[in-house]
Amino acid sequence: MQEKASSPVLKTKAFEVVNSTDLGGIMTLNGVIGKSLFLISLTVASAIFSWFYMPESILENIRAYLIGTALVGFGLAMFISFKPNVAPFASPVYAVVEGLFLGMITLIFESMYPGIAFQAILGTMAVFFAMLALYRLKIIKVTERFKSIIFGATLGIALIYGVSIILSFFGTSIPMIHEGGILGIGFSLFVIGIAAMNLAIDFNFIEEQVERGASKNMEWFAAYGLLVTLVWLYLEILRLLGKIRN
Repeated sequence: MQEKASSPVLKTKAFEVVNSTDLGGIMTLNGVIGKSLFLISLTVASAIFSWFYMPESILENIRAYLIGTALVGFGLAMFISFKPNVAPFASPVYAVVEGLFLGMITLIFESMYPGIAFQAILGTMAVFFAMLALYRLKIIKVTERFKSIIFGATLGIALIYGVSIILSFFGTSIPMIHEGGILGIGFSLFVIGIAAMNLAIDFNFIEEQVERGASKNMEWFAAYGLLVTLVWLYLEILRLLGKIRN
């Protein structure tokens, strides 16, 4: 089967199963929804813990713990992406780690801009349901060209962020994109748009693989991929609101 362009996480080859029933049944939409809600609930519970119940010793060194959870989360994401069969076991761990990270970084933003957390949550939910409606109504059509464009833009954004992280170790950064000016806000809006388009690709792949009768284990992988996009979307909305209120 020919591999198609997809979001960075949901890969067609990960869903290709010859004997789905040998692996515990076939993938269903209800199964993906249930596992997605479970992973999101884990992330939210972990974020609440890191916000309200994090030990004082950790809060005093919050930057180090932010970097640590970010690195662990990235490592888990890469592991799951290249080994989809571990998703049933690794994706809940990823959800907990991401929740700890999100709770800490949201706490930092909330201390600087009171009320921003609630706004970011509402914004993320609004974008998610808007994209779901646009996809279900066929207003957004996920074609192969659409996937290729969004995939390329996503890789470009990842490259920019990668360069920015490397530059930060030398006390510098890419000018203006992390600031609150017109360019910085425009960049954030662009990135949020690409993250939203990745949601449409996630919906499309879930739908396609359910129709193809993929392995039931892949419900975890699909739910994990959706969580990755939602976490990215939330962080970008949080950053945008911070720039606007700066």
